[in-house]
Amino acid sequence: MTKSFTKSTEANKRLHDLIPGGAHTYAKGEDQYPYEMAPVISHGDGAHVWDVDGNEYIEYGSGLRAVSLGHRHPKVVEAVRREIDRGNNFVRPSIVELEAAERFLATVPTADMVKFAKNGSDATTAAVKLARAVTGRPLVALCADHAFFSIDDWFITRTAMNAGIPDEIGGLTVGFPYGDLAATEELLIRNEGQIACLILEAATQHDPPAGYLEGLRDLAHRYGALLIFDEMITGFRFSAAGAQGLYGVTPDLSTFGKALGNGFSVSALAGRREYMERGGLRDSNERVFVLSTTHGAETHALAAAIAVLDVYAEEDIAARLHERGERLTKGVREVAVAAGVQDHVLVRGRASNLVFATLDDELQPSQPYRTLFLRELILGGVIGPSFVVSSALTDEDIDKTVAIVAGACAVYRKALDAGDPAPWLGGRPVKPVFRRYT
Repeated sequence: MTKSFTKSTEANKRLHDLIPGGAHTYAKGEDQYPYEMAPVISHGDGAHVWDVDGNEYIEYGSGLRAVSLGHRHPKVVEAVRREIDRGNNFVRPSIVELEAAERFLATVPTADMVKFAKNGSDATTAAVKLARAVTGRPLVALCADHAFFSIDDWFITRTAMNAGIPDEIGGLTVGFPYGDLAATEELLIRNEGQIACLILEAATQHDPPAGYLEGLRDLAHRYGALLIFDEMITGFRFSAAGAQGLYGVTPDLSTFGKALGNGFSVSALAGRREYMERGGLRDSNERVFVLSTTHGAETHALAAAIAVLDVYAEEDIAARLHERGERLTKGVREVAVAAGVQDHVLVRGRASNLVFATLDDELQPSQPYRTLFLRELILGGVIGPSFVVSSALTDEDIDKTVAIVAGACAVYRKALDAGDPAPWLGGRPVKPVFRRYT
């Protein structure tokens, strides 16, 4: 299918002139898309978006998993408009802050208190700071198998893009492997009395091994550390109550964002009262400057969160996300088999949070083959760095997606048979986000 990207290509050049990286999130960068096929979005509606050239796409991974209800959801838009008409930021707390906190804690009953912010990094860093204050310990132990926790130094120090972070900061973060309690205990023993917290996503592409989360919680507490769940992705996507609700393991602290606002900027730090109160006015311990943001309680964003939580409850959105993902998974796997690429084009993850893997002829992850696959999808009218679904996807959308994937798989088979995907790339391959040099 012929598409023009002339206006997007020009817009990308202007973006790079004015914005480092040409986007405000590295994962949205032009380098994540095929050469001169990085659409610049004009608008969206439901599960569809349009670029500045007028091309229409079925969208996956909406807003990097943030827009779980689809764009312009009427109840969310109505709630936001109502609050904007009433003013959106005041010198004292708005009653909406109380209403949002009550609604959040009713949805995530494993937490006693919550404090809102604007982005996930602020919330995870606040959790780490609080854990350090509670324990009096300097080290943060993060799950080394998980992709991202924060833009702040304590995490970025462990990536390939750690320029500007002193070595002394890097020495304060250590890693543990997911699913391996013995290795984690060894880390705790080796750094006895120094680790403030264990922070991880409760699950990513697979459910945790039986007893793992319970065992990790017990290990943390046995060695005097706090357990923190990063629920930026799992929160409201794995279940309305998050991974902690799904798996029945309550962390000491947890952080939420993304789907909470359906694209509006709102995140949350939640947890046990005895720890959260350390950032309040009713605790006798030394105070902790946990979160204090001018825009953290903008009323329109909190109204969006309330509306999202209401829609989740009224329409069982978590179940719908799983059902949409299961339909997509079945279809993609069937057409991959039909094209003979079932060992190379893989759909992985929980049905509500699907990713795809593109493997070469030696069954190794391949950026060139990922480029080929993305290119064929975009030309067919599907855009997304993953197959993460929104509840706005219709049966027709998914069936059309599967048909487009079938075409992409046929091209993929040709490239495998040729032993070289280069003729189908159109230019340089897409690149990993975390790399030391451009």
